[in-house]
Amino acid sequence: MRKLSEGKKMFVSVMIIFCVYALTFILFEDYDRLYLLPFSEESDWHLLIFSLIVMVGLSFLLLRYAKKMDERIRLEQSAKENKMRRELTQNIAHELKTPVASILGFTETIINNPNLSSSQKNEFIVRTHAQAERLTNLLQDLSMLNRMDYAPEMISMQKMDVNEIISEITKETSLSMSQKGIKLNNYLPSSVFVTGNYALLYSIFRNLFDNSINYAGGGSTIELNATELADSWKFTFSDNGQGISEKHLSRIFERFYRIDKGRSRTFGGTGLGLSIVKNAVVLHGGNIHAEKNQDQGIRFVFTLKK
Repeated sequence: MRKLSEGKKMFVSVMIIFCVYALTFILFEDYDRLYLLPFSEESDWHLLIFSLIVMVGLSFLLLRYAKKMDERIRLEQSAKENKMRRELTQNIAHELKTPVASILGFTETIINNPNLSSSQKNEFIVRTHAQAERLTNLLQDLSMLNRMDYAPEMISMQKMDVNEIISEITKETSLSMSQKGIKLNNYLPSSVFVTGNYALLYSIFRNLFDNSINYAGGGSTIELNATELADSWKFTFSDNGQGISEKHLSRIFERFYRIDKGRSRTFGGTGLGLSIVKNAVVLHGGNIHAEKNQDQGIRFVFTLKK
């Protein structure tokens, strides 16, 4: 069923109110009558005809206003979407430019300097590979966001065990965490099942882990907990690291938004991790917000449907 526009909703609401009033007038003539009586005076009929004429005129004016209102809303939304597309295109071009330029620079150095030692060539190859990996990660993140934006119906959902996902991520990140002295306190209940897509659920928790590992600082502690609600699970993911100032909290889920651009690129971030987290949570019927931790650090609170 096609949804009514905001203008048409307003038009229908006003006309329903007017029709209810007219029907009351026709059936009972006066509000204190409790049963149907014929109009006893000619003026009553004149008043009824006048009311109908007013209703027709009012409906015509309201319909015109509703159309103009819908058109204004459509233009405003279109302008907003165009602005977002331009900004996204500019950000993508900027993000692609850095690794591509680095790859070209390293490969040109190798090609134009045949007398480079094996160790120097190997160093440039390693750097080229690192930039190629960064470029691949960026393209994969963009592909995932596009899939969530334009083809959510093609994403398969099934019953998933969150503990299994966390166990896999813990194994994959154990080396990075141990190198930085980061501790994980996993307080998840033994049975946490949600209906979702494995790849997206993995992305939610993996990006949160990576965010803490990269930016919380050495010696920090990550805590993960979940509370069962009527139709969903409420998750809390937090760390006691460096944290984020209040002015950045409301914008960290925006695409390509970085608090410290230089530091983000040092750790190989694409600027899309938390945006993927938010989109994936919403696609699973939940919501997410970030807040300051009680002591220090940051806390992410989000829900996922059972």
